[in-house]
Amino acid sequence: MNSSVALLISITLFCTMFALGLNLELEALQRWLRHPALPIRVVLCSCLLVPLVGLLLLQLPLSWAIPPPERTALALMAICPSAPLALRKAKTSGGDQPLAALIQIGAAIGAIVTVPLMALLFRQTFQLSGWQVQPMDIALQVGRVQVIPLLLALGLRQWRNEIATRLHTPLDRLANLLLALLALLILLKAGPLLIASILSRLGAVVLMALLVLASLAIGWSLSRGESSHSITTALVVAMRNPGLALLLASEYGDGLTGLKAAILVYVLITLLLSWPVLQRAQRVS
Repeated sequence: MNSSVALLISITLFCTMFALGLNLELEALQRWLRHPALPIRVVLCSCLLVPLVGLLLLQLPLSWAIPPPERTALALMAICPSAPLALRKAKTSGGDQPLAALIQIGAAIGAIVTVPLMALLFRQTFQLSGWQVQPMDIALQVGRVQVIPLLLALGLRQWRNEIATRLHTPLDRLANLLLALLALLILLKAGPLLIASILSRLGAVVLMALLVLASLAIGWSLSRGESSHSITTALVVAMRNPGLALLLASEYGDGLTGLKAAILVYVLITLLLSWPVLQRAQRVS
């Protein structure tokens, strides 16, 4: 089941990124490139600050009783930025899609350096063996399911705009279908585990929720302009990369039974918290 979910995540992300790229305006991306201060701040916070918040949470007394799989899942989601679905979420939540795309590409490229560095920091802090994450592994994952499909779609849009226009609608429908199937699988897999965790491992759920809320707050605070920018930055910072986390769990997490399931629980908590929190923030601001 876990391998099926991981495969479906990769296929879904590729289709989603390609479909979104077909509908992106290159001129809008270029406008943000001419004013890069906000995207740079968001990338740095997503790649560096959120992992440090996760590290701090894992040193709280509340975390001491949490089993290793849940602790490791939180650490992996903390260090893995640039969730591809954040770009689509920005589109459906009233966010700025070109801004989300630019931040996502920047965070994906930054992750090649920051994920191994953050993994080293966590390893040394908690005296762990293994988990010697290699930059090439990160580059292959983020390139395959994020950067390459997005750049291919942008290139096709510039080279043959009429073809891109015709392809966008069917690919967008396919992406929606795959996302619905993925959401159903995550709900079936992580839903019972979330209920069980609430009953038996409440500390793990609380820590995951705290990291999600802290990430949303960090992202929201980075933009003081239009609400669409604040929505975008909050989503991009808070929505981590489960595909990359699952890859690292497969590579280095042997012996940690329930690690991949705990990663899916984190994804479910993020989805459950992000929308109502952002809706409330919009009403207050």
